[in-house]
Amino acid sequence: MSESTENTSAVSLVPEQIQQAAAVLRRLKEEIGKAVVGQADVIEQVLIALTASGHVLIEGVPGLGKTLLVRALAKTFNGTFSRIQFTPDLMPSDVTGHSMFDAASNEFKIRRGPVFANLLLADEINRAPAKTQSALLEVMQEYQVTIEGTALPMPLPFMTLATQNPIELEGTYPLPEAQLDRFLLKILIDYPSVEEERNLVTQVTTNQLGDALQVQDVATVIKPETVRSLQRAATLLTVNERVHDYGVRIVRATRNWPGIAIGAGPRGSIALIRAARARALAAARDFVTPDDIKAIALPALRHRIALASDAQLEGQSADRLLAAIIESVEAPRT
Repeated sequence: MSESTENTSAVSLVPEQIQQAAAVLRRLKEEIGKAVVGQADVIEQVLIALTASGHVLIEGVPGLGKTLLVRALAKTFNGTFSRIQFTPDLMPSDVTGHSMFDAASNEFKIRRGPVFANLLLADEINRAPAKTQSALLEVMQEYQVTIEGTALPMPLPFMTLATQNPIELEGTYPLPEAQLDRFLLKILIDYPSVEEERNLVTQVTTNQLGDALQVQDVATVIKPETVRSLQRAATLLTVNERVHDYGVRIVRATRNWPGIAIGAGPRGSIALIRAARARALAAARDFVTPDDIKAIALPALRHRIALASDAQLEGQSADRLLAAIIESVEAPRT
């Protein structure tokens, strides 16, 4: 993206800037696809969250490429990458850092934790207790960490990608509602298709030791500053008042829908608009459509609602109930 986009504030984007931004996002998706076989929807949603300056919670069984996805994304824009394996004995200071006494200088110095990176992979975040999970609350909301009263800003862009396993729940700790609400999207990563799995097996077993997928074929195409330009560009896209209203009506419908005990709060409405803007930018449009809202509603809202006990007994899912809500809320036609 050009420096003109970098410096825009309260002005509209010109068509060339829109096309340029969309081309950059397409290139990022192509490069990530060189390492991550299949999972096109997952890659697209992660890029939407990055463009919207949001965080994502990725849920899927082990071995589907969650770590590889983050590593590949970091390489595309030459960003720093850090991975934390969350365990029951992990302490908050293991995440954020702490102050320590330096005998050589006879003074306390701050040791920064692994959270200080452009992309933070919080692997199996629900295996750590709430005390440790809450260590991410400040950094995800305010993009800073406070250690011994000193606020330390994060390198920008900053994005947390947390993962959790939906099947092995023994010894896990549910994420607090306050933390769940800070994730812009909850992305479900599923098994690859037959053809994708064939390609994956061929890629891993050809002229390679071990079974780890590599990112050496992924090219660095932009700089971190360009990601910031994309994020600023997304904020300048036009959202019609009726499209705003459409998103709000969907979120408000979750609060009194049969089978939903707790509906989405105002952060849900905000997340819908932010993510829809990023999706429109990726589609080379300077305006948001109702289809953008519909396309992003499930990942933006599925972690913000709680099912009633009777709905759970009936085998209902958050996605099924949300799909019914989206179907029932009339979209603006013009």
